[in-house]
Amino acid sequence: MLDRDSRQALELPAAAGEGDEGWLTSYLDVLTLLITLFVLLLALTPPGGGAAFDSDRMRTASAITSLPLASLATGIHPRHSGLQPQMTEVNIPGVSVSQGQEGVTLRIDDSLLFPSGDAVLTPQGQDVLESLISVLEAFDGQISVEGHTDNIPISTARFPSNWELSVGRAIAVVRHLEHQGIAISRMRAVGYADTQPMESNATSDGRAANRRVELLLRQQVEG
Repeated sequence: MLDRDSRQALELPAAAGEGDEGWLTSYLDVLTLLITLFVLLLALTPPGGGAAFDSDRMRTASAITSLPLASLATGIHPRHSGLQPQMTEVNIPGVSVSQGQEGVTLRIDDSLLFPSGDAVLTPQGQDVLESLISVLEAFDGQISVEGHTDNIPISTARFPSNWELSVGRAIAVVRHLEHQGIAISRMRAVGYADTQPMESNATSDGRAANRRVELLLRQQVEG
């Protein structure tokens, strides 16, 4: 018959084995991760089977996760998203709005801005530009100020041709907008002379339509 010390010696290995269950917890954690991985792979597999991932789903998931949470909640596109600005009308006499592939164009009749053959803004022209300041301040992209003329030649000491006249008028508009608080870094002045007519230059009405200054609003895209 075993004495008390012998019985305790025989029981020690069993007692030690019963308390060592840490490996079981780690095994369950790994098993859970593997199940999650298999479920994810099945969700990304095309309906017809196969090992290839659905690239459209991957791109969609990536795009959704990259958007700010506020945009997902409200449906509002973030600024600098690359979308062109949207604008339907500006209630200013002599100013029309058109939407194109490059952006929004604010078209101003030349007769409102300058005297014939000159690039000095009239008081009326200054008022027209100042009435557009709130529109331009609400837009955070680039502004291309573009001067256009008809095909009637001009030759003066200041403007040897319509090229110089169209550029001079674009610069005058840029300078005035700068004085009104529009950042010069957002603007550029371009002259097209008579190379981009809207109407035929064969009639006086057509030539009047071709004499214009356009403000092209482009949305700036962040890299």
